[in-house]
Amino acid sequence: MKLLVKAPAKINLSLDVLHKRPDGYHEVEMIMTTIDLADRLELSLLDKDEIHIVSHNRFVPDDQRNLAYQAAKLLKERFHVKQGVRIAIEKMIPVAAGLAGGSSDAAAALRGLNKLWGLGLSLDELAVLGAEIGSDVSFCVYGGTALATGRGEIISELPVPPTCWVILAKPFIGVSTADVYRRLDINKINHPNTAAMINAIHSKNYQQICQQVGNVLEDVTLNLHPEVAQIKDQMRRFGADAVLMSGSGPTVFCLVQHDSRMHRIYNGLRGFCDQVFAVRILGDRHKLD
Repeated sequence: MKLLVKAPAKINLSLDVLHKRPDGYHEVEMIMTTIDLADRLELSLLDKDEIHIVSHNRFVPDDQRNLAYQAAKLLKERFHVKQGVRIAIEKMIPVAAGLAGGSSDAAAALRGLNKLWGLGLSLDELAVLGAEIGSDVSFCVYGGTALATGRGEIISELPVPPTCWVILAKPFIGVSTADVYRRLDINKINHPNTAAMINAIHSKNYQQICQQVGNVLEDVTLNLHPEVAQIKDQMRRFGADAVLMSGSGPTVFCLVQHDSRMHRIYNGLRGFCDQVFAVRILGDRHKLD
């Protein structure tokens, strides 16, 4: 038996860090939405009781460092599953890009293996398990648009934002999220207005959404990697409605509504950057079959 599962990327429309917690994590407020750029996972039952990861991307580990592997291992141990699985990952989301590619792969593995192994878990139960793997995994289990609080694992569903194009550009560098957080000076943060962004999404006010985008990690990454700032400048120069770095970077995205402007920005960036994508915001949350 084989099962195909999509693992969409996410962008942060807003990312705020409130303080460092006693457990070493940071307390965050993030508004995230999934986009139509996705990895694809093929799950196949194995006769042997083992987890086998396959990927042709040299940056994707095929052992316990892989978050999809960790998801499968967690389910096997928690629910005493004796069947093995082969997880083939077709990577479309850039690696170490601030787009939650690894977390989304883990979430897709949780959803797919829940069906393949007949575990009968709800999305809420899968999201709780996902929090044990990584801070973004809970959101990726649900997909859609949401406010994430705590260390990112407390998810509050939000409506779908107005339809628009999302153009993403990733320079040929990787960024360590842990390193960015270590360098973040909590006392020098210019906090985005999370409540105003939530109101803008609820009222489907595209202009207000564009005005409220913000990411407190941006300055740290921009100081480490000036090429990220150059991409932002290029997007603005080409006429983007809003420009922001996603997560800890280095991917920068911009929002535009008009097809003609999307094509102008996309074509302009392709001569300037290694990886460029033009996609749409996805609509609804994932559903279990």
